[in-house]
Amino acid sequence: MDAQVNEKITILWQSSRLTLTGEYVTSPEILRVHGSAIGTLGNFSASIGKAKSKKTFNVSAIVAAALKNGTVLQYDAELPENKQKILYVDTEQSPYHCQKVMRRIARMAGLPLDKEPENLEFLSLRRHTPEIRIAIIEKAIYETEGLGLVIIDGIRDMVYDINSPSESTKIISKLMQWTDERQIHIHTILHQNKADENARGHIGTELNNKAETVLEVAKDKLDSDISTVKAIHIRAMDFEPFAFRINDDALPELASDYMFSTTKCKSQHFDYFELTEEQHKEALTATFAETELIGYNDLMVALKHGYAAIGCVYGESKIEKLKKFLENKGMIRKDANRKYSFNPTFYY
Repeated sequence: MDAQVNEKITILWQSSRLTLTGEYVTSPEILRVHGSAIGTLGNFSASIGKAKSKKTFNVSAIVAAALKNGTVLQYDAELPENKQKILYVDTEQSPYHCQKVMRRIARMAGLPLDKEPENLEFLSLRRHTPEIRIAIIEKAIYETEGLGLVIIDGIRDMVYDINSPSESTKIISKLMQWTDERQIHIHTILHQNKADENARGHIGTELNNKAETVLEVAKDKLDSDISTVKAIHIRAMDFEPFAFRINDDALPELASDYMFSTTKCKSQHFDYFELTEEQHKEALTATFAETELIGYNDLMVALKHGYAAIGCVYGESKIEKLKKFLENKGMIRKDANRKYSFNPTFYY
């Protein structure tokens, strides 16, 4: 290591040190749902959902709330006076369809359609490579004065391989760098796997691990006109889920008459996010009550009994899916000897 690099590392080391007596301020909350903070300056969040679940409609409501510094659907926005600029980046759609999103946001925010929104910049990056997309976004973030909120729809197009650990770590590190250095909030969008409820690829795993909030937008299984929104991971206090539909003006509106199921377990299908964090912990505590380490075959039996203890009776195929889900979420861990253990400090 040459002297110049060594000096730089020393400076970074010293600037990273915290003190017991120092004063560190809480990050300002700029986005809330029912009083729960889902977005703070200096952090990033994400929305995930299957194709056609209306993720972009939901994010349009977030942006509209931020533009009016008020409430849209259940999103309450409060951006500081010096951070009211919003950058919306679309990596998938054509300029025509991007403009439709932009017009929808303006309508929801009560802004005129014959005048450019003062605090909204919209970028269409579909034609560019991942490297160029990252470079453009970075330049816009660092050169836009008064920037407070950035939307990236979708982050999958900022990597070549969605399952590449190195690419995923690189782009998540960029999100952490941008939000920290510019003290902004970034909200990004990612598809879920077709086969289960997990965010797609290694980048989805990294998002789940690092984001302060992950929202799931899902179509109602009985009424395709309804989409539901709930937090599947949130650092703040959890909020009651809500639902919305698209009205005759092609705008999302709150479905205030929608009734969420209170049933713990459904017999017809396996819903990974149906149980709360507390219910999973209760079931896993029962699963590992006799021993801290369990082999695969014993784990299958123990999981069946553990979840049955909270009223969830699953067959063998569903228990196998449950085991994979628990591993992906870091709720259970497998060691070098192929023994499984319960991780009570998991992030749900």
